[in-house]
Amino acid sequence: MKKLLFVFFLFFCMHINIFPQTMYELNTRRELITGALSLGIGITPFFVHNKPENIPDKLNKNEVNSFDRPLMFSYNKPLDMVSDYSAYGLALLPVISIIPNIKDKNILLTYGIMYSEALLLTYGTIFTLKNAVIRYRPYMYGDGVPNGKEQDYYNSFPSGAVCFTFLGATFLSTTFSREFPESKWKIPVITGSYTLAAGLASMRILSGSHFLTDVCAAALISSLYGWLIPWLHLKNDNKMLTIVPSGNGIIVLLNF
Repeated sequence: MKKLLFVFFLFFCMHINIFPQTMYELNTRRELITGALSLGIGITPFFVHNKPENIPDKLNKNEVNSFDRPLMFSYNKPLDMVSDYSAYGLALLPVISIIPNIKDKNILLTYGIMYSEALLLTYGTIFTLKNAVIRYRPYMYGDGVPNGKEQDYYNSFPSGAVCFTFLGATFLSTTFSREFPESKWKIPVITGSYTLAAGLASMRILSGSHFLTDVCAAALISSLYGWLIPWLHLKNDNKMLTIVPSGNGIIVLLNF
């Protein structure tokens, strides 16, 4: 098995046109600003917590909006567990972009900081919303609270598992396309990563854990950060967005 993986690794490296340098760079002022902003947003969920006073009786499915109502399912524990834990593995998808230069410490540091910022922003935004918004999960409109879900039945919006998978898929797709624009692997990598993310999102719905709007919101928010952070770190790029520190915080400028 190890030999097979090694052969695949060599074949992969031969066909993506290894670049000794990365398209991304770190900048001290930018990292101080984005790092502080990411950390601030990342810790916000720990200070926000909105919880219903009592577990509600069986809810009326007809009260759910017509967009979400057709895709409501009863609780499925195996699907819930598989999709929940798989999200952490799929969050590591961006590692693929640095495989050819895995020994370059500067590239590892650049990617590590970029992904940390994107992860903090995604986590902070998604879980602040989860902790602030009371939305009962789809299974509450059927059999009620499953065993072990007594602290988790009311924070359906948005999906935490989906946010990690789409962050990984978008970050990988964005960086891989920039680093290896002529690679034959570009389309398979992008298609494969989003297929995995979409598959997990479907499992979160089929397990009865989330509504369609829960997963769509999580996918949009995490994809935004997965694209924005690499874009901010591009070398020699005439960006339309500029972040400038001020006495009262930061100023975001749009250059046309």
